[in-house]
Amino acid sequence: PSRTGKSVAVVGSGPAGLSAALTARARNKTVLVVGNRWQDSPLARAECVDNYLGLPSMTGAELMERFTRHAEESGANLVTGKVISLMAWEGFHLTVGNELYEGSSLILAPGVVRQAKYPGEAEFLGRGVSYCATCDGMLYRGRPVAVVGRSPDAPQEANYLRSLGCQVVYVAAGERPEGLDAGIPFIKANRLAVKGEQTVTALEADGAEIPCAGVFILRQAVAPTDLLPQLETENGAIQVDRRMATNVEAVFAAGDCTGGPLQVAKAVGEGHVAGLSACEYLDENQTS
Repeated sequence: PSRTGKSVAVVGSGPAGLSAALTARARNKTVLVVGNRWQDSPLARAECVDNYLGLPSMTGAELMERFTRHAEESGANLVTGKVISLMAWEGFHLTVGNELYEGSSLILAPGVVRQAKYPGEAEFLGRGVSYCATCDGMLYRGRPVAVVGRSPDAPQEANYLRSLGCQVVYVAAGERPEGLDAGIPFIKANRLAVKGEQTVTALEADGAEIPCAGVFILRQAVAPTDLLPQLETENGAIQVDRRMATNVEAVFAAGDCTGGPLQVAKAVGEGHVAGLSACEYLDENQTS
């Protein structure tokens, strides 16, 4: 797809991402949207949305279901998952679980990734810290690993690691999650830190060390600046111009990730502009 010059990859399946997808489909581009299920969207938990023009007094779930159906019916390809790595080379190559997808232009609409990094996390990324069980699990077969569960699918990923032969300990701030294999020890802890020397040697949980060779930190999303470190941000918001263009060529951004107000109408509007701009970019830079 990257060589046709007609594909748009959208990271994020909320109002901004779906609006961008719909707009790009209307201009006959191939569109991939990668994100969480609409039921897991923060908007889906809103009891009443009363400020979206023309659709008063709807629940957030009703809006998200309509938005998702509209994008799907337009022909956008919606993939449930999280982008764990991104390579910019002859377009963009997105790793989602153990699948690889391509796009000629990229729209970032992941919402607000509200998560601070744990001490030691960035330092040991690729040296024992991983964001993907299916990608890196085999490296830790027969070895002790800690799973930090911060996403709905984290228990399944922990079970998968155990099925590979990893010795798994599951750590989370809440109670033991449903669906976690009975044979996996659970530790409730809030303050976490990754410890190591050349590579990871332990996860510190509320002051107690859990010896391990790998730490799988499973959040709902990877922050855009982890995917594209050269992205310009200010106070955590991706910097964009009126066209929703970022400082990286062929990369646009829309919605909560560009800053407030964190409202559906703003997200949908920015998504629309980002979709138009991505299509304009492709039309101007089309390769044979």
